[in-house]
Parts: sequence; C-alpha cells; structure tokens
Amino acid sequence: MPDEKGYFGEYGGQVIPPDLVAIMNDINRAYQEISKTPSFKDELNDLYTHYVGRPSPIFYAKRLTEKLGGAKIFLKREDLNHTGAHKINHCLGEALLARHMGKTKVIAETGAGQHGVALATACALVGIDCEIHMGEVDIEKERPNVTKMKILGCTLVPVSRGTRTLKDAVDSAFEEYLKDPVNFIYAIGSVVGPHPFPMMVRDFQSIIGKEARAQFLEEQGRLPDVITACVGGGSNAIGLFTAFLDDELVDIVGVEPAGRGLETGEHAATMSKGVKGALHGFECYNLQDQSGEPLPVYSIASGLDYPGVGPQHCLLKDLGRAKYVAIDDEECIDAFMTLSRVEGIIPALESAHAVAYAMKIAKKMSSNETILVNLSGRGDKDAYFIADKLGL
Repeated sequence: MPDEKGYFGEYGGQVIPPDLVAIMNDINRAYQEISKTPSFKDELNDLYTHYVGRPSPIFYAKRLTEKLGGAKIFLKREDLNHTGAHKINHCLGEALLARHMGKTKVIAETGAGQHGVALATACALVGIDCEIHMGEVDIEKERPNVTKMKILGCTLVPVSRGTRTLKDAVDSAFEEYLKDPVNFIYAIGSVVGPHPFPMMVRDFQSIIGKEARAQFLEEQGRLPDVITACVGGGSNAIGLFTAFLDDELVDIVGVEPAGRGLETGEHAATMSKGVKGALHGFECYNLQDQSGEPLPVYSIASGLDYPGVGPQHCLLKDLGRAKYVAIDDEECIDAFMTLSRVEGIIPALESAHAVAYAMKIAKKMSSNETILVNLSGRGDKDAYFIADKLGL
C-alpha cells in the first residue's frame, strides 16, 4: 500500500493545487469506505463473474512453445473478458464508485480505446453519463473502438492539440474534469495520476494476479519462473505482479515500447530512458526535456504511448523486485502475427510486446521452465491497421 500521502517510496503523491488535494482526498475516503461494504463487494464480484466472465483462463501455448523450443509459454487470457481487455476490471469499480458517490458524469481519456470502450460499457450498465477524450491520431488508428464507444452512448471528444495522442487526451480530459470536480469524476485509465488513483486502479486490477497465481498452482503444481506484461501506464502489469511480489523465485518483467528504436528518440520507454519528475499530478519516472516538460512519445501500440509510468512500478524498479525491458515495433508485429498464425489468437498490439519478450527469452530457457504472459487484450482493434501496414 502507499503511505498516507499516496507515495510508493518517493513516487506517487498528489502534485496538484490544494483545492484539488481536498477533492482527491474526498474520493479516497469514499473509496476506502464504499469499497469495503458487503453491498459494493458483492455487486462487483457478481459482475466480474456473470458480466465480465471471470475468472479468465490460463492457456498453454503448446504450438508456440514447440515452435520456439525452450520454456513453456502460458497466457493469462484477459483478452476473453467482456469488452476484450483487462480495462473492464477497474472500469466497473470506478463506475460503481461514481454511482455510490452521486456523481453525474464520468470523464476519462483513452489511447487504444480499450479503456474508453470498457468505461462506456460500465457507465451504460450503471446508468451514468460518460465522456471520453481521445487523440485524433488514435481515433483514426483505432476506428473499431471509436465506433463501439459511440454505440455505447458516450460522448467522444477528439483532441487535436500536441501530438494528438494519449498524453494530450489526458490533459484534455483533466481540464474538463476541473470544470466541475464536485459533480464529475475522472476515471483514470491506468495506475497513474494523483493519489488515490494508482492505488485504486491497482486494487481493482489485482484480481488478475490473484486468479493467475491460484490457477497456475492448481494446474501446474508450481509457480511460473517468469511472469511478464506490457507496461504503458502499467495497470495490467501491476494487476498481474501484485500477487507474486512475495514469491522471490518468480522473476517479474515489465515490457515497454522501444518504438522505432531507443536510439531514435521515437519510443515510450519510460523506465529505460526516463528520469524522476512530476507528471499529471504524481511523481514517477518520465520522459521529459531539459525544462521538465513531457517529451513527445511514440509506440505502434496506442495504449502504450504515455511519457510516464505508475508509481508502484517505479518503486519496484528501484528495489530490483521487477525489471523493465523494451521491445520495438518490428518485434511487436512479429509476435502479433506469430501468435495469430500459430495459436489462432490475435493479440492487442500492447499485449504483443509482452508476447515478443516471452518469445525472445523462451529459447534461452530450459523446457522445464515456464513463462506466464498477461495477454491483456485482443487485437480486433488493431487488425485493419496491421493488415494495411503489411499489405495483407
């Protein structure tokens, strides 16, 4: 848990004006009170089971393992959740919390559109207005998710400023939220932002790791040797990692986007190339220029092109409990196509980064060792983009 000021070590906190601190503290108090009530827990767990389809299974990628040689590769199938990704886990929690708090509108940003679709879905379910801010570049790239959000009834706000991607969508959504923070709630899409959001989103996503650890023990009679997940803001990864933090023999690896190459500057490899500083109301490793302003970032995966990372990830890096590596666009596309054609599973481009890392290290490991990949989302949203890119 973070400390009372929301810090994981020296990361996190509330780097925001005093009047916003009071509002964030109100959200924290409401979360601490409401989330512990039997009615909230029962409703959320019922929705996880009968609406989302949890628990998501663990799948042994036998043909991929045989193709590569070496370690056995397993996939935690978050792509099978309703709405197609892990995002629904915290979106349901945030929408229910908003309803219990009497909020009139939920506001959020989205990159790849998975958070936007999941939140629009959750808001439709609980009966509360939803407004999603999305960069114009991502709107063009992720057309299937844009269409879904509109069908689900949310208000979609195109963002034309800056790089017209995720960071700018965050800025735009937060500005809208500040117009009426009493009646609106900003449902942050990852384990980032001011306290209590990194903690709150982590708590909702921790169901991934709790399930995975129990499933792996039951099915394999042991824990995996390596667990891995893609990291942008880091919600799917921290959701998997949390349950394994005390298992010292399990290696924990976060995979971030090297984009067109770390040496090109066209990447979003925060842990590999970032420095400590403040971004969007919290302290973290981030990519910034000499004046402390966020740098433009890039990834083929829209959900990973964010210049910061969750504060708990930063602490895990400093402690050496988790390591963070970078996978470039070419490796990501290769993993995307390989998993599709060898196992019949089309992964999200975000998730394909973690698959690519597993493919890279499996060959160097023994056949007695195991790798568990959090397959955080499915690739329906990316299929046309990749088909056009590869001329399929």
